[in-house]
Amino acid sequence: MRFPLFLFAIGLLYVAPATAQSAYSADVLVVGGGTGGTAAAIQSARGGAKTILVCETPWLGGMLSAAGVGCTDGNHLLQSGLWQEFREKAYAHYGTRNLATGWVSNFNIEPHVADSIFKSMAVALPNLKVHYGSRLLAVSTKKTGGKGRMISGIKIEDAMGRAAVMNARVYVDATELGDLLAMAGCRYDVGLEPEDKSGEKGYGVVGSDGVIQDLTYAAVLKDFGTGADKTIPRPANYDPKEFDCSCNEKCADKSKLYSNVDAQKMLDYGRMPNKKYMINWPSNGNDYYTNIINRPYAERLKAMDSAKQKTLRFVYYIQTELGLKHYGLADDEYNTPDKLPYMPYHREGRRLKGLVRFTTADVLRRYETSKLYRTGIAVGDYPIDHHHRMYPGQMPDLHFVPIPSYALPAGAMLPKEVSNLVVCDKSISVSNIMNGTTRLQPVVLLTGQAAGMLAAMATSVGKAPSSVGVRTLQTALLQQKAWLAPLVDVPGTDKHWESIQKVSATGILRTKGVAQGWANKTYFMPDSTVGYAELASGLTNVYGIKNVQLDSSKAGAVTVADAGAAVQALSGKNLASEALWQSLNLGAWQPANAITRRQMAVLLDKALNPFARPVDWKGNYEQK
Repeated sequence: MRFPLFLFAIGLLYVAPATAQSAYSADVLVVGGGTGGTAAAIQSARGGAKTILVCETPWLGGMLSAAGVGCTDGNHLLQSGLWQEFREKAYAHYGTRNLATGWVSNFNIEPHVADSIFKSMAVALPNLKVHYGSRLLAVSTKKTGGKGRMISGIKIEDAMGRAAVMNARVYVDATELGDLLAMAGCRYDVGLEPEDKSGEKGYGVVGSDGVIQDLTYAAVLKDFGTGADKTIPRPANYDPKEFDCSCNEKCADKSKLYSNVDAQKMLDYGRMPNKKYMINWPSNGNDYYTNIINRPYAERLKAMDSAKQKTLRFVYYIQTELGLKHYGLADDEYNTPDKLPYMPYHREGRRLKGLVRFTTADVLRRYETSKLYRTGIAVGDYPIDHHHRMYPGQMPDLHFVPIPSYALPAGAMLPKEVSNLVVCDKSISVSNIMNGTTRLQPVVLLTGQAAGMLAAMATSVGKAPSSVGVRTLQTALLQQKAWLAPLVDVPGTDKHWESIQKVSATGILRTKGVAQGWANKTYFMPDSTVGYAELASGLTNVYGIKNVQLDSSKAGAVTVADAGAAVQALSGKNLASEALWQSLNLGAWQPANAITRRQMAVLLDKALNPFARPVDWKGNYEQK
């Protein structure tokens, strides 16, 4: 099966040289050049691994670039890792730190700028080779003993139909739909899960299992100025009633309006710099339902073209029915015949059944019933957002369901069956409900960074990714300024940021999660005090009740003296001295004063280093 014509033509410019059945080898092979895969490949190469990235389009970055969704969702206050590095490069490009041009996001950029940033990062890495315009055809595996398997190689095809085989020591599935993990024989789920299967009650998911989120073929419009006429040819099967109530001006039945939005505000939703507009409108707009996950490639192309045609009809509607003919498809973004993106925006694919499954309970009851917060490798703060709005009354309402911000667990990237595979992008092991927040661009980018880090570390020590310790992975991520906990009140510029991140990942000092609309938050409260019961419980969870010498029944806030005594008892050394306190720059030595949570975190980190105590992928402390 060949690629669509536009990929064929563009592939001539980008595809790495290959002959029939060419062979390539690497330490790490990342399949999928989307947001997660690009981050994974960059981080893998930075980690010293010889890395190959197989990218189906001519652009890097997937959602952020090739799919046209340059208006990002969430993580504006979470300055983590590659996500923050990417943003800093965008700020430098535009010469401003204010990219809140559209009301849907605080960070909106043109898709081609996203691609150029990723490519500038990739080209700086001589050990990273990208095969553009190439897609996965087949996967070979071999047994490793018992029921275990490992991937031994893959076969790809470029835009000209030329085949190549590739092999690596570790593989990363960063495909949009989880194709690599499926071909490798991993178990997975697709779509909505009934409550009795997921254990997530109260979301209305009853009798609708298997349904996935709508995808969207986005468009980028450009304001060509008053008087310009950029109206596209009337699309086939166009009927303006299809988009009735997408905005106020054209709505026969006002009860169908999702929100009080006029035509200009609808466009301003996804406004980007340089008079451009992302058309990714969920309310009677260009969302499109189709489930192509387990369908053959030719059928996928046909379904995606149907989604594209709906977007063209919507663009024509905007230009004609709404009278905005001077808004035309941008002529300086995509080198395609129709000027639409290279790929649709997939919100959902296969979801791995991994070493752990991340669910709403792990966020809502992160300390009561879960220990996965100890294994965090990426952070997110967006609410649960599922696109089923085109079918009111038929699907559960999962639009902006509030949850606190969260740390995504490392074990969600690892399958049980295939030893040399790491999974990122939207196919990680999460419940369908949680996919509504973990699928967004910043989280996918950060998960990709962690996947690339883990893959490179595994090859450097000659072990399977699951044999790399959680704390070892987290330590490496911290060195890249990647956050383990989404602490909105302790920014990356804070001088005690690393100590507080580490202690938060132990749970000795608990954080407070709050659901606040589009930007949910978790607070460390560094200037607050800590109570005796809380500190005693936190220390006991790590060191055992026999070792903790702190009166949990004592009222009030823990004093500097008592905190020091408890730390000294656990260390077996004289650590509670004034000299130690001052060496840690914790302020004046006043033993009777209440210790702040910031001071406690630094004291714990520097004197005891509880973060060094290893945990397994489920967050349990490993026995010595």
